[in-house]
Amino acid sequence: MTEVQLDLGRKKWLALGVLALGLSMVVLDGTIVSVSLPVIIADLSLNFTQAQWVTSIYAVVLAALLITAGRLGDRLGRRKMFALGVLVFLVGSVLAASATSAWPLLWGRIVQGVGAAAVMPGTLATMNALFRGRDRIIAFAVWGSVISGVAAIGPLLGGWLTTYYTWPWIFLVNLPLGAVVLVGLLLFVPETKMGKTAPGLDVDGFLLSAVGFALLVFALIEGSTYGWWRPLREFPLAGFTWSKTAIISPIPVILALAVLALVLFLRWEQHRNLIRRSALLDPGLFRIPSFRWGNVTAFAVALGEFGLLFVLPLFLVNVLGLSTLGAGYVLAAMAAGAFLAAGIAEGLVQRLGAVRIVQLGLGFEAVAVALTALFVTPHISAWWLALLLAVYGVGLGLASAQLTGVVLADVPPETSGQGSATQSTVRQIGSAFGIAVVGALLSVGLGHEMPKRLAEVKDLPAKSADTLSTATRESAGGTISGLRDHEGATAVVDALARGFTDATRTTLLAAAIFLMLGLAAATRIPYRAPEASAITDSEVAPSDE
Repeated sequence: MTEVQLDLGRKKWLALGVLALGLSMVVLDGTIVSVSLPVIIADLSLNFTQAQWVTSIYAVVLAALLITAGRLGDRLGRRKMFALGVLVFLVGSVLAASATSAWPLLWGRIVQGVGAAAVMPGTLATMNALFRGRDRIIAFAVWGSVISGVAAIGPLLGGWLTTYYTWPWIFLVNLPLGAVVLVGLLLFVPETKMGKTAPGLDVDGFLLSAVGFALLVFALIEGSTYGWWRPLREFPLAGFTWSKTAIISPIPVILALAVLALVLFLRWEQHRNLIRRSALLDPGLFRIPSFRWGNVTAFAVALGEFGLLFVLPLFLVNVLGLSTLGAGYVLAAMAAGAFLAAGIAEGLVQRLGAVRIVQLGLGFEAVAVALTALFVTPHISAWWLALLLAVYGVGLGLASAQLTGVVLADVPPETSGQGSATQSTVRQIGSAFGIAVVGALLSVGLGHEMPKRLAEVKDLPAKSADTLSTATRESAGGTISGLRDHEGATAVVDALARGFTDATRTTLLAAAIFLMLGLAAATRIPYRAPEASAITDSEVAPSDE
C-alpha cells in the first residue's frame, strides 16, 4: 500500500497531536533559554560571545543537519528517525542541565541540535503523507502555529522554571515530554518512507553546507571579539596562531571561505540533480516564485523573532530590573498574540487568501517592532512593552501559520519532501542568523554607546569608565544588575542603562528593517484567490511510495 492510500481516520489526528508535541519540544528549546540567559551568564560566568553561542549553536547544528536527517528519514523510515532524534535530544538535555561551565553547556546544546534535526523534518513529511485536501491545510496550519506560538511561549516557561526551580530545569523539563512523545509514536504514528529514491548519499553536499553555514555564523558572532577588519586579539587554530599584528583580521577571511563553501554547495547540488544522484537540495525549486519568495519571507520572520528573543530578555532583566519570571510574562505577550492570530487566521484566509494574510502579518510585525524601538527607554512600562509585543505576536501568528502552505503550494509532487525540508532549513538558518546578526549589532552598539553615556557621569575617571563599559558588554548587561544594589552607583547605573537602551534601540530598528525586507519579498509571492489558496492533493501530494 502506498502512502497516498493511507487513510487512518481519527487516528491520524492523534498522530498529529504526537507530531505537534515532538515539534513543540524541539522548537521550545530554541527559545526557552533566552529569558534564563542572564541567570546562566551569572552562574557560569559566561561572556557576551559565549552567551550568543548558547542560543545560536542549537539553531546552527539544526540547520546544518536538517535536510540530511530528512533524507535519511525518507529512506530508513520517518518514525524510526523521529524516535532516534528524541532519544538523542534527551541525552543532550541531560548534558546541558548538568553543565558547570560554558563548554559542557555548549556540547549539550550541540547534541540537542543533532537530535532536533532528526525530529523536525519527520513531522512535516509524515503530515504530508497522512493528510489530504482540507485536512492537510489544517495540519500545515497547526505546524506553522506551533513553530511561532511555542517559540514565543518558551521565555515564559523558562522564566517560571528559573524562578521557582533552577535554570537546569529548562532542559530537564524535556525528559517527561520526550517520554510522552516516544509512547505516542509507538501507539499512534505509522511508519512512512519513500519507496523510490535516487542512488547514492550526498556526503559532499552535506559537508559543504555544514561548513559554509557554520563559518558564516561563527564570523558574525565572533566578529566583535577578533575584529571585523583589523585584528583585536590572537586567533588560535589547530596549532596555528593568527597574530594580533596581522594586516587583516581572520573574520573577513572566514566570511570569504563561508561564501565560497556555499557557492560550491549550490553548484554541487546542481551537478547531483543533473546526473540524477541523491541530492540534499534541488536548486531548481527556487525558480518557482512562490517557493523562492516564500522562503525569503520565512527567513526574515525567523530572523526577526529569534533576534528579538535574544536581545529583549537581556534588556528586561538588566535595564528594567525585572525578574526572569517577570521578563517571561512580558515576552509571553508575543505568544498570546500569536495564538490569537492563529485562531482567526482561517476565516481571514477564506476572505483574503493565504498570501495576503502572510503580507498582513509581516506588516503587523514590522510596525510593532519599529514602534517598540521608538518608545523604548530605560524606564518604559512593562505593560506598554507587552502590548507592543502582543501586536508583534499577532503578526507572527498570521504570517507563520500560512507560510508553510504558501511556500509549498507550487512545488511539484515528486520534490515535495525536499521542498518541505528546505523551507524548514531556511527557518532554522534565519533563527541562527537572527541571534548572530542582532547579537553582533548589540555588541557593536554597546561598545559605541556605553563610553558616550559614561562620559556624561561627573567625576568618573576615564579608566573606570572604560572598565565599566567593557564589563557591561562582556556580561551582556549583567554588570548593570550587579551595580544596582550598590550605594552611590546610581549615576553610573543610569548611564549604563541608557547606553544599553540605545544599543537595544539600534537592534530593534535593524530587526524592523529585516522584517520590512521580508514584507517586500512577500509582495513578490504570486497571489492566489481565496478559493485557490487551499493546498490540494495535486499541488503538494507526497512523492512517497
